[in-house]
Amino acid sequence: MTKATRKALTLQTQDSLLIAKHSRLGYFTAIKRTKASYWADFLAKTSTQNIWTAKQFIANRKTFPSLPGASDPVTINKALLAPFFPSKDPLPSRGCLSQDPSGDHLTRDEIRDPLSKSSPSSAPGPNGIPYFVWKKVNLINPWVRLDLLSPLVAFGYHPPSLKNANGVILDKSGKASYNSPASFRIMVLLKTVSKILERVMTVRMSAIARSMGLLHPNQYGSLPGLSSLDACLTLTHKVRILQRPRVRVSTLFNNIKAGFDNVNASSLRALPLAKRTPYHMVDWVSSCLSGRSCTLVLQGTPNLPAPVLVGSPQGSPISPLLLLLYLAPLHCAIPRGIMLSYVHDFSITMASDSHQGNNCCLQRVFVDISEGGRDQGVSFSLAKTKLIHWRPPSQRTPQATTLIELAGHLFHP
Repeated sequence: MTKATRKALTLQTQDSLLIAKHSRLGYFTAIKRTKASYWADFLAKTSTQNIWTAKQFIANRKTFPSLPGASDPVTINKALLAPFFPSKDPLPSRGCLSQDPSGDHLTRDEIRDPLSKSSPSSAPGPNGIPYFVWKKVNLINPWVRLDLLSPLVAFGYHPPSLKNANGVILDKSGKASYNSPASFRIMVLLKTVSKILERVMTVRMSAIARSMGLLHPNQYGSLPGLSSLDACLTLTHKVRILQRPRVRVSTLFNNIKAGFDNVNASSLRALPLAKRTPYHMVDWVSSCLSGRSCTLVLQGTPNLPAPVLVGSPQGSPISPLLLLLYLAPLHCAIPRGIMLSYVHDFSITMASDSHQGNNCCLQRVFVDISEGGRDQGVSFSLAKTKLIHWRPPSQRTPQATTLIELAGHLFHP
């Protein structure tokens, strides 16, 4: 199928396209038959040991959440909106729009690159237009979207028609019960044309953030060339440097609770303005985060759009970068150690003569960044906090068991 598809894309003849179509049909038909054959064989060999596994495979999944006091889709819709999209004060009105002369127009390459990385099977937003439609438009007339999106960049404006989204309710696996909104999460589906523009602005904002020092050097993730592997290698390299005879090294791992949902647009706007970031970029980010709405999709949905006055939308290509900019002030210098972060996951590494000394230093730093987080409107999740006492391979002493106390909770290493 892959060979036939590549050949059809190269030749673009009627015969090659027909062969590619039949190859694709045969491929998925073979998968369907193999699944049916495997399932029949599995049932034929069912015993008392795996009968419940078979029952789990055919059990019906929940069609929509069942919450206390909410018996119909309308009340369920309201019960889910309250914790996910709490009411907050909206951003102040911007006033009249003005064009920024420094706002460069979009180029064909800037549009083509995010399109090439977009999956045709990605779920579209409320308008139902998938990426492959825009790919065909780009082949026929690439200037259409340039004329549509370039003025938005120059004026620093994201129109309301691109800021409504669908929210699909998904249950979190492994929960003891599903009678609380915390047992579910919302998958936000944005309009594909909006995500194309957001990908372009992400690339531009990333370059500006790096050149103007809006990001901390120890921040990783959601940036080109700074992956999770880079963060892991940096951490292990620093630990090995700190490990010397009679020196103990410890690391505390923390996670920002609901990081995307707690991004304050007003505070975020002040950070790039302080570094003299181009006004059209700052205005566009503020416009993108304000006036959003989300319609929950569930069985019998009332299709009621709810205003979203908190955070940056999960599922948006630019949201991870905005979260990095928002959390950058939490980073601080550590004399005998290092603080690293991967998006909203933080690690604090300390070195001293004892693990007890490390714990005291880690407690002080944790209190400092927790207070800084409160000023930013974010907090750390104690449930996801982990402590590691590092041991070099040559160390033969017993493993360290020193505990650490944070906010009245004890954590074992």
